[in-house]
Amino acid sequence: MAQVRVSSIDAAVARVRDEMMPAVLAADGSVGLSMLVNRRSGRCIVTSAWRTAEAATAEERMRPMIDSAMIDSAAVGSEMPEVEDWEIAVLHRDHTSGPGAWVRVTWVHVEPDQSDRLVDLYRMVLLPQIAEFAGFCSASLLLDRPSGHAVSSVTFDSEDAMHSTRMLAAGVREYGAGHVDGEVLEVDELQLVLAHLRVPESV
Repeated sequence: MAQVRVSSIDAAVARVRDEMMPAVLAADGSVGLSMLVNRRSGRCIVTSAWRTAEAATAEERMRPMIDSAMIDSAAVGSEMPEVEDWEIAVLHRDHTSGPGAWVRVTWVHVEPDQSDRLVDLYRMVLLPQIAEFAGFCSASLLLDRPSGHAVSSVTFDSEDAMHSTRMLAAGVREYGAGHVDGEVLEVDELQLVLAHLRVPESV
């Protein structure tokens, strides 16, 4: 994740598309890459997926690619890009996203001993509700078990479809917060500008 000057977002997208994505897709064990941007705040999230934890090793494998594609004094803000490793705990895809897709991203923290409970709650209770949202494409839950941090990403066919589900999504978050010992840290809505993830379904 990187904070980019709003005026340089298109340049950052081009660098990830032209420099980082080919390197990731060519790497052993890669199953793709995606990029989300918030054109108001300048937040950019680049996600790569790997078949095994050994293939991922973010600090070793990803840092040189990010340095090449993202670190540019004309484009990147004062903070260095963050690189984090996540387990794909749940993934469900109704259909692949197309041009114009948007993603609602929710950052959550639970006590580490509640991680399995969160995964079960998301898979069995929250996901069936989310999958009924109009314009739903896919949803995933990423997890860092040692810290208890988790990220839910829900992809929609369009910005309008995503906006129309805000109240429903708030209700799902409230229900989830009431059934696991944790808290919602942040919610953001971002445009899906690069979509080349081919992660197998896991529900």
